[in-house]
Amino acid sequence: MLGSTHGTLTTDFRARVEACGESPRTAVHSSAAPSADDAVPLDVSGRPLYAEVPDLDRFFRPESVAVIGASDAEGRPNTGITRQLIAWAERVGARIHPVHPTRPTVFGLTCHASVADLPEQVDLAVLLVADPLPVIEELAETKVKFAVAFASGFAETGEAGAAAQERLGAAVRGSGLRLLGPNTNLNAFEEFREDLDGPAIALITQSGHQGRPVYTLQELGIRLSHWAPTGNEADLETSDFISYFAEQPEVGAIACYVEGLKDGRSFLLAADHAARNGVPVVAVKVGRTETGARMAASHTGKLTGADTVVDAAMRQFGVIRVDGLDELQDTAALLARARRPKADGVVVYSISGGTGAHFSDLATEAGLTLPTLSQAKQDELHQWIPGYLNVANPVDNGGHPVGDWRGRKIIDAILADPSVGVLICPITGPFPPMSDKLAQDLVDAAEQSDKLVCVIWGSPVGTEAAYRTTLLGSSRVATFRTFGNCITAVRAYLGHHRFTTGYRSPFEDAPRTPSPSYRKAQALMRPSQQLSEHAAKQLLRAYGIRVPREQLVTSAAAAVRAAGLVGYPVVMKASGPQLGHKTELGLVKIGLTSASQIRDAYRELTDIARYENVPLDGILVCQMVERGVEMVVGVTQDDLFGPTVTVGLGGVLVEVLHDAAVRVPPFGEDQARAMLRELRGHALLEGVRGAPPADVDALVEVVLRIQRMALELGDELSELDINPLMVLPRGQGAVALDALAICR
Repeated sequence: MLGSTHGTLTTDFRARVEACGESPRTAVHSSAAPSADDAVPLDVSGRPLYAEVPDLDRFFRPESVAVIGASDAEGRPNTGITRQLIAWAERVGARIHPVHPTRPTVFGLTCHASVADLPEQVDLAVLLVADPLPVIEELAETKVKFAVAFASGFAETGEAGAAAQERLGAAVRGSGLRLLGPNTNLNAFEEFREDLDGPAIALITQSGHQGRPVYTLQELGIRLSHWAPTGNEADLETSDFISYFAEQPEVGAIACYVEGLKDGRSFLLAADHAARNGVPVVAVKVGRTETGARMAASHTGKLTGADTVVDAAMRQFGVIRVDGLDELQDTAALLARARRPKADGVVVYSISGGTGAHFSDLATEAGLTLPTLSQAKQDELHQWIPGYLNVANPVDNGGHPVGDWRGRKIIDAILADPSVGVLICPITGPFPPMSDKLAQDLVDAAEQSDKLVCVIWGSPVGTEAAYRTTLLGSSRVATFRTFGNCITAVRAYLGHHRFTTGYRSPFEDAPRTPSPSYRKAQALMRPSQQLSEHAAKQLLRAYGIRVPREQLVTSAAAAVRAAGLVGYPVVMKASGPQLGHKTELGLVKIGLTSASQIRDAYRELTDIARYENVPLDGILVCQMVERGVEMVVGVTQDDLFGPTVTVGLGGVLVEVLHDAAVRVPPFGEDQARAMLRELRGHALLEGVRGAPPADVDALVEVVLRIQRMALELGDELSELDINPLMVLPRGQGAVALDALAICR
């Protein structure tokens, strides 16, 4: 991880970077979000399109603090908390007012009997009481800005606790104050080192102990500016702190430990706000497995959401999801401190050819770009490296050149290559004097370069001077202990800057007024009912999605006439509001080519429907479309994020391969195309084994129309499934052969 120069250093980050001629972060949004005085614009469903950023300055830097339930009696839990709050208030320059009904003083400070007796309006009230609800009502009368509730026994305990938390939340909403907690802790009042320079990490956790690894980064020279332990989030939540931290000039990255999201939409708005400001958000989100999800719910009493949707939504809005706390600290540290990359190319440089080859394999597999250095650059490197060694990338120096003047020459030459944005040097173990000299050369070169230099120090000991003093003492070298964490962090670093370069918020393109398609679709909706295939296809037509030529008939004679109009061969299908999977019931007949086959099929379909007691609105006689790639496109309702759009391989493959990609509307064409690239079966759309390329443009258009439908119909549409959507050869479009729609 990146170290810091020790000693007394300036903490004015903005002044420091302006003096260097750099901006602390590059503005990337294409249009500014509204100011605090402007009305927040709403989408077609009445939801905000920008994050509403809370002003938390007086929470983190209050001028006056009340401690409700303060104590100085030895052995009481409140005593230790009161002592820590007094010390914190002194550090931030706040006046502190103990409150207790029976104590005249606490730790020598005048103690007040009640909130009403406070000598001034306070910015922050810390509640050391078992039931914070009555106190919240008192605080509302005195117009306190913020409160913290440590008490447990709320939503994390079950239904009764959840009901108590809802009452607490309702009281807070009506009070005008903002509440942190309940079930939180003292992490917001930790002591942060003030002798560290550079951009800082702001930390958000729903479990205090899970933030300890990031907090202790300070001992390795990484600056930490804030810690928000959100607890049960009856009021203030993770998204509030992301939005706030994204506007603080000293914050270089936001690190989060998330057990459950209170509101998916708010989280995405906050992530969007951070992306607009170019501030990376790195998150551990538990709940990937059923067991993890269960534990998270029991601990915080919130939904974890379907993990595939959470994962997709985070990627869509630029949140960097990592698995472990070690990855969280290393990735956040790198993203906070490293400058914007000059190129995406990564060069691996090592003493050992085996080490370089091993690391290069892992890096390439992870998606990093390792460019082959030009012949001219290889010739230059061979001035100092024996000619029999490979210097194309990875660069193997053979060991001896690092021990003398050649070592620095090699590093400088690599960093001077315009295709190189990152130099990674794995040092698998201390081998003085080679490793010591190599470490010093890397640090010296990094200080003179505007490119990222990473070192993996592989020694399990970690007490060596080359590591503790040379590498961690540098503010320009990113030092890691494992190959995996280095690769994860560098991939996130390059990906974040690609994502935010020219970033355009998808919310800017969200519909704000209903379209003519929406008015047509509303007339087709049937609350709490599943639509027949015929009605579901009418819904698709309303949004301009192509369906086959077809007619709904109620007699065999009409079916024969319809087949003549549609054109042989045809498909005949039963259509009714309770029919889902028709094929399993034998309610689909394909490849019919004559009037006699039509009459027989009509009779058989209606007989099966009567036998299965399935009501029909008729029989569909459909154009048969054979040549193309079968896809599935659909809409489902997620508990956290609302409507989501899925695209994947269709037909029977959707149930066998589960090859699908998910996005949360709104999103644009770039995300629609990215969904297709994520599919394992993407090659089918490009044409395989002599098949022509599919009409990907038409498929993308269908996905965008479906997401417009999802946005406009909102929770009126519980589920929509187009399977198969036949994507025809390039230039011929896409046809929805079957559809299922369920209204809420």
